[in-house]
Amino acid sequence: MKRTCLLALLALPLPTAASTPPTEAGVAAPTGAASTGDDVSAAASGDTPPSAPAAAEADVPAPVDATTADGAAGTRNGLSIYAAFRDGLAEPECGDDNARWRRHFAHAPERLADRDSEVLPLFGHVVDALREAHLPTEFALIPFVESGYAPGVRGAGGPAGLWQFVPVTARNHGIEVGERYDGRLSPAESTRAAVRYLKTLNGMFGGNWRLAAMAYNAGEYRILQALRRNGGSALETAPSSLSGLSPVTYAYVDKLHALACLLERAGDRDGWRGELDRSVPQLQAIEADAGPTLEAWAGRQGHDPAQLRRLNPALAGGRWPRKARPLVLAPLQTKATDATVAGAAVSDSAPATGGGAVTPAAAASMRTHVVRRGDSSWAIARRHGLRLERLLELNGLGPRSTLKPGMVLRLE
Repeated sequence: MKRTCLLALLALPLPTAASTPPTEAGVAAPTGAASTGDDVSAAASGDTPPSAPAAAEADVPAPVDATTADGAAGTRNGLSIYAAFRDGLAEPECGDDNARWRRHFAHAPERLADRDSEVLPLFGHVVDALREAHLPTEFALIPFVESGYAPGVRGAGGPAGLWQFVPVTARNHGIEVGERYDGRLSPAESTRAAVRYLKTLNGMFGGNWRLAAMAYNAGEYRILQALRRNGGSALETAPSSLSGLSPVTYAYVDKLHALACLLERAGDRDGWRGELDRSVPQLQAIEADAGPTLEAWAGRQGHDPAQLRRLNPALAGGRWPRKARPLVLAPLQTKATDATVAGAAVSDSAPATGGGAVTPAAAASMRTHVVRRGDSSWAIARRHGLRLERLLELNGLGPRSTLKPGMVLRLE
C-alpha cells in the first residue's frame, strides 16, 4: 500500500467531478451511510443511503490459516473471533460512547450471537481481513451500520451488498456489476475492496481511524478539504473540530464507537459469551474454477450448497460471471499440513520444558487446537474442558509461556 503524504495531498487542487468519489453516474460525492440514523435492520431493508468507497490502490492479502475447535477441521470457536476483534480495537475505552447510538444499536450483540444466521462467521472473515491488513477492528462494524451484515441486501438508490457499494464505485474496484452477475453481493469481493480502500484512507489520514471512517462515509476529498480549513495535522485532529461536514458524517464515527462498546460490554455477560462459545465455520475466499453454477462447484468441492448460497448471494440462482473466475466465500477445508508446533513457537521468559511438541503426523491422529490471535491458555483449556495445568503439561508449557498464532496444542 502506498502511504500518501498528507501535506502533499492537502496541496493538491480541489477534486474535479471526475475525481470526486461517485455515488451514481453524474452525482456528487457520497452523502454517507445510515444518514437517517436507522439501525442495522433498517439498513438491511434498504432505507439507509450508502457510503461509496473510492477506487483502491493497494493489495490486501486475504488470511487463510487452519483453526480447529472441538475437533472439527475448518472451524473455530466464536469466542476466538470475539477475542481477535477486541484485540484489534484502536480505542477499547468506552467512557465516551454516545448514549443515543448505544440505545439505537442495542440489539447488535444478539445479532452477532444468533445461531441461526451467518453473521458471526462473516464478522470473523472481516475481522481476519482487517487484522491481516493491520487496520483497527472498529472498521469491522461498518457492515453493521451499512447492511446489518446481510450480504444480499440492496439499498434504495443503487447500493448493494455487505458494504453497500454503488455500481460506479464497485466497477472502480474491478468488481463486475451487470444483469447476469453483481459482484457487490459477493462478501469475498466486496470485503477485499473495502479493506483495500480503508487501508488507503488509514494511511492518508495518518492512522487516525476516526477520520478514515468519516472519509469512507463522505469521501476522502471532503475530509481533506475540512482538514485544510481546520489547519491541523490529521493524526491529532478530532472529528468534532472539523467544520462544514454533514451531521451524518459526524455521527458515523459515533455509531462505530457505540457498537464497539456494546460488544465490549456484552463480553461481561456469561450468557452472551456462552452463545459465542461454539464452533463456527472459518471462511476463506477461494478463486473458483469454471461454474456453470454455485451448486455444481459446491458439489465438486464437497461443500453444502445451501450454506454457500447464503454466503454468496452473487452466485445464487445460477448466476456466474462470464469472464473472470469469481471469489467464493466458503468454509475452510483443512488437510494435514506442516504446522508450527508448540515447542518451536513458544516465547517464554522461563523456557518451557517437557515433550509437548506436536508433529504433523501426530496432529492428524489426536485432538489438537491451532492457536489464533487473542487465544489464551485459560480460554483454550476452558473451551475444551481441560484443567489449565493439564493443558500446559501436555504441551510442555510454563505459566508464563506466550502462545503464538499457528501453534498446535495437544488436547489429549
